[in-house]
Amino acid sequence: MGSRVLLRRLRAADEEEFVHLAQQSAKLHGRWVRTPTDAEGFRDYLGRFADPMVGEALLIKRRDTGAIAGHATLTGIVRGPYERAVLGFAAFAPSAGQGFMTEGVGLTVVYAFDQLGLHRVEADIQPGNEPSRRLVQRLGFRREGFSPDFINIGGIWRDHERWAITADMTADLPHCTSRILP
Repeated sequence: MGSRVLLRRLRAADEEEFVHLAQQSAKLHGRWVRTPTDAEGFRDYLGRFADPMVGEALLIKRRDTGAIAGHATLTGIVRGPYERAVLGFAAFAPSAGQGFMTEGVGLTVVYAFDQLGLHRVEADIQPGNEPSRRLVQRLGFRREGFSPDFINIGGIWRDHERWAITADMTADLPHCTSRILP
């Protein structure tokens, strides 16, 4: 838990609030990310995280109000010689630009290193997505490369920059407990 946010796994009971916030945030998310904006999409999305060995979907919740500020995912978890995951994240419009996501994404990375025992967390960010680029830079991620036509978002193959942080690069991460609330 951080000073302003806490992490909790996404669950079926979050559907109504999550979908409502995703609908409110459609313009903010624009071409950067696709977040489920209806019940069926939410259930499909939640189903992708049924096996925590494959990926985790986490809510970033404000401590002051309990409202969902955003969400983060750890997907493509690979064990063995890699011990890595791919990080995804998105703010919801009512809480955007207030620092909640920096703390919440930082907690997600701390969780990946401390609780999941990962060595590396990667983030793929579209060029021009300055808020996301600044967020990962604040947390100490390094830019490692560029991949044209890398991820299909909304039916369009989009270029992405590849950013990463390893367990030994944690100086800029929040000092906190990495515990996820049930």
